[in-house]
Parts: sequence; C-alpha cells; structure tokens
Amino acid sequence: MKELNSIAETVIRLKATDRILVMGCSGGGKTTLSRKICARTNLPYVSMDREFFWLPGWVKRDKAEERALIAAKVAEECWLIDGTAPSSFDLRLPRTELVLWVRMPRWLCMWGALSRAVRWLGRSRPDMAPGCRERIDREFLRYIWDWERKFAPKVLAGLAQHGPDIPVFQLKSRGEMRQLLDLLDRPA
Repeated sequence: MKELNSIAETVIRLKATDRILVMGCSGGGKTTLSRKICARTNLPYVSMDREFFWLPGWVKRDKAEERALIAAKVAEECWLIDGTAPSSFDLRLPRTELVLWVRMPRWLCMWGALSRAVRWLGRSRPDMAPGCRERIDREFLRYIWDWERKFAPKVLAGLAQHGPDIPVFQLKSRGEMRQLLDLLDRPA
C-alpha cells in the first residue's frame, strides 16, 4: 500500500484523478463523502450496492453477473466507486488511480448506521436498489463492530495483491473529511 500522509497532497492527486475508489466500514460516511466529491469534480458516482450487488427487494445479484457489471464499469474512463468489497479488488484496483479509505472509529460507524436507519426507516436510500428499504439488525451491527478486526486485514491484503502502487489516503475523522472537501473547493 502506497500510503499518502497529507490531506493537501491527496487533494492535489484527487483533482487530477479520473478513477477513485472510496471504501471503508458501513456507517463511516463513504457515501456522503463520495457524493460530495462527485459534486465537486463531476466524476460519475457509482454505488456498488445499487449498481452491482442488490436487485429490488434485497435480492442478491448472481456473482457472475455482478462481476461482469463491475468489469464493464471499471473499463470506463471516469468514475468514483463507493464500496469496499475486496472480492472484486482484482477487477477494480488495476484501473483505480486513488483510494480513499474512510476508516472511522467503530463507535462513529455504529452511530452513522443507526442514524441512517432512523432517517431512512421504511424507505430505500438513493444509493440502494429500488425496493431495498432501509433496515438494521443485530447481524449488521455485529458486522460493523467486527469490521476492523475481520475485514480491514482483507482490505490490506487485497491492496497489497492488486494495487500495491495505488496511492491510498486514510480518513480517520469527520474533521479530516471536512478538511479534504474544503481544500477540494479551493481553486488549483
């Protein structure tokens, strides 16, 4: 992993980048950050949940079809993909120019997921497939609770295997996210 250590350096790269992957634990703010970056850069926003993973009514898409859709999307010249899914790093990372890893504390991810569930209760979020009404259960909360221990190592291994030279910036607070967006708003 080629880690970036400066928000300013990350913003310079971001402004010159056509293909960005935003990843991290659920509830951490990936989607909000992704949409705000897309609004500032005019990159097309791609939700992995909506476009690849889920069919209406929480039906999981066939894996072969999912991978074909991902491969077609990453072949395009410009995109910002919102979603972690290390199982498709082999398709996405070779075409990715910058990774933003939203790596918030566990409590903040839990709070983000719970507040999102309340805000969208009984409705589908724009970044989900139609008919995938917002829900939260014990299994999902356990997934968030265990994310750093169980899934961060898979992300690190995938980055090492499929994208060792891709610059990665880890955002570890809401303040860092705000600072990145503020710098992105400034003229070059």
